[in-house]
Amino acid sequence: MQTITIDIINDKALNLLKDMELLQLIRLREEHKINQSSWASKYKGAIAKQDLVDVENQLKELRNEWE
Repeated sequence: MQTITIDIINDKALNLLKDMELLQLIRLREEHKINQSSWASKYKGAIAKQDLVDVENQLKELRNEWE
């Protein structure tokens, strides 16, 4: 069994999927919505992505300040 995620663009596609489920070709599951008040969803994407080299250099600088 494989699991895939799709975005429904047209309601006709959803109807086709439901028909396929009735024929027991596929199983549809509703996606669990993330609680918008949760900490993770509130701060998701708040920190910019950095290269690993940049992060290591910053850590080295911070460690050197303590020595």
